[in-house]
Amino acid sequence: MDLEFNLSKDIVFFDIESTGLNVIRDRIVQIALIKYFADGREAQELEMLINPGIPISQEAMDVHGITPDKLKNKPGFKDVAQQLYDFIGDADLSGYNSDRFDVPMLMEEFSRAGIILDMSIRKSIDVQKIFYKMEPRTLQAALKLFCGKTLEDAHDALADVRATVDVLKGQIIRYKDVDHIDGDGFVTKAPIKNDMNAIHEFTHDNRLIDVTQKLKYDHKGQIVFNFGKYMGQPAAEALVRDKQYYHWILDKEFSTQVKELVKKLVKDYEAEKSNPS
Repeated sequence: MDLEFNLSKDIVFFDIESTGLNVIRDRIVQIALIKYFADGREAQELEMLINPGIPISQEAMDVHGITPDKLKNKPGFKDVAQQLYDFIGDADLSGYNSDRFDVPMLMEEFSRAGIILDMSIRKSIDVQKIFYKMEPRTLQAALKLFCGKTLEDAHDALADVRATVDVLKGQIIRYKDVDHIDGDGFVTKAPIKNDMNAIHEFTHDNRLIDVTQKLKYDHKGQIVFNFGKYMGQPAAEALVRDKQYYHWILDKEFSTQVKELVKKLVKDYEAEKSNPS
C-alpha cells in the first residue's frame, strides 16, 4: 500500500514467535521489528532468532516451525536485550494481538534482562482491536453482513433465534465452495456447506474437553490443564501430586463437568498406579 503514516513519534511494528503461549513462563525464539520514523527517514528492519534456554512446546513448533537445532548457536535474550531496546528507543509499539501477547511477553523478557520497557511513555497500537471494533461480531452485524437485514427487537430471545437461523443460511450460501486458509497457511477445502456434521467438524476444537475450556488434550493426547499454575501440564499427575489444588478445584466455582472430570482423572490415575499392567 502507498499510504504514508502521519507520525508525530517513531513507531515500531513487531511480532514474536515463542516457546508457548504463557507470557510469563514462555520465552521468545524469534523477533522481528520494523521501525518507522516521524522525520520521514527510510524504515529500518531488525530480525533475529533467539535461544530461549527452555524447551519449545510441540504445539508451538507445529505453528512456527522453529526447532531447537535452529537455535542452539543463537544468542540468548539477555545477549541481545540492549540492542533490541536501543532499536525500539522511545517509539510507540504496534502489532497484531500485541496488547495481549507480544507486548507483555517482551516486557517480561526485558525485565529478566534487567531492563524496564516503560509502556507509560509510549502508545500501543493493536491492529487486531481495530479489526474487531470496526467489524463487530455481534448478531446484528452478522445479520446485516450475511442477509442484508436489520435486526428488530434485538435481545428478544425469539427474534435472536430467528436471526441466527437466517445468518447460518446466509453463511452457507456465501461460503459455498470457498476454501479456508488459516493463519499458518493450512487449507481446508470448502468447509462451509449445507451439512451440519461438516460445519461442526470445522468449528469445533477437538482438543478441548469441557465446555468451559479448563481441560484439553495436548499434542500427545494427554489431558492437560488449560489454565492456572499447572497450565499445559498433565492434569492427573498434577492433581495427585498436589491434593490441595485438587480440593481447591472441587470447592471453587468450577463447572460440574470439570469437577467430575477431575475426580475421574484422579481415580483412574491412582488405580493405574496401584495396578500397573
